[in-house]
Amino acid sequence: MEKIDLPNSPFSLFEQWFDEAKKNNSIGIPECFCLSTINKDGCPDSRILLLKGCRRDEFVFFTNSLSTKGQDLRDNPNVAMNFYWEPLGKQIRVQGVVEKLDDVESDTYFSMRPRGSQIGAWASNQSEAIPSREYLENKVVEFTQKFEGNEVPRPAHWFGYSVKPSKIEFWLNKIDRLHDRFIFTFQNDTWVTSRVSP
Repeated sequence: MEKIDLPNSPFSLFEQWFDEAKKNNSIGIPECFCLSTINKDGCPDSRILLLKGCRRDEFVFFTNSLSTKGQDLRDNPNVAMNFYWEPLGKQIRVQGVVEKLDDVESDTYFSMRPRGSQIGAWASNQSEAIPSREYLENKVVEFTQKFEGNEVPRPAHWFGYSVKPSKIEFWLNKIDRLHDRFIFTFQNDTWVTSRVSP
């Protein structure tokens, strides 16, 4: 891969690689990515999430805002994302700033989730200590009964986020660890591309 062959927008290249990952039967969940956050004390944390949208200038995911990651996002909006598709030998690293999506978009996505996942969003106080598995299962029963016969509304603490990148790196595995690495950096309202040493 040569720099001259790259598109002007990193999102075009992301879509190409993402489509390739979705078509590869060896990759079970191509939407998986690692989200890294920094808490108010400056300590990093990481976890695996699912990408729910890739648009012209942002990546989208949804979560419980009262969770550990939700609190981190509130205290420090700077995040990193990492996609790795081992069968393809491809990795994409993203640095950017997270923003909350509006209620309409969060409502729309929540309404499309399986009912069990909707109930789970109400039953689980994500990241909080609980006394037992039975406690959680009882909460599921409680909210299943509460919303029986009705649509499950979105909890006010559950919504979407978008990551607006400032830097995106594309990494391609090569022999002898002489990998291809290209970095798109957003500068003065345009993307600037550079090749870096592996």
